[in-house]
Amino acid sequence: MSAPGDGGFVRVCSLGDLEDEVARRVDLGGVPVAVVRAEGEVFAVNDICSHANVSLSEGEVEDCQIECWLHGSRFDLRTGKPSGLPATRPIPVYPVKIEGEGPGAAVLVSVTQES
Repeated sequence: MSAPGDGGFVRVCSLGDLEDEVARRVDLGGVPVAVVRAEGEVFAVNDICSHANVSLSEGEVEDCQIECWLHGSRFDLRTGKPSGLPATRPIPVYPVKIEGEGPGAAVLVSVTQES
């Protein structure tokens, strides 16, 4: 990972490192982040479920949602809002930038601002 750049964005991986609908966990200055490529876009959300203190990146991704493997709560990757119980609180969503083209394009995430 590179040092923070413009707007606190940090390179977390290459676009080619992300499989469709598979979450990848990264740590950005102590903040656990799940980075996901879904529906042709790349999303970054806080990797900790708001209901139970477990890693969301270990769960399934489908229909632009990530599911907590422990209790089945699902969170929208675009908004962080839960779509079902037991979670009732949203998770933080972070801005993502893609620099470059093709599989070598850099995926950058900022945890200093929420989108």
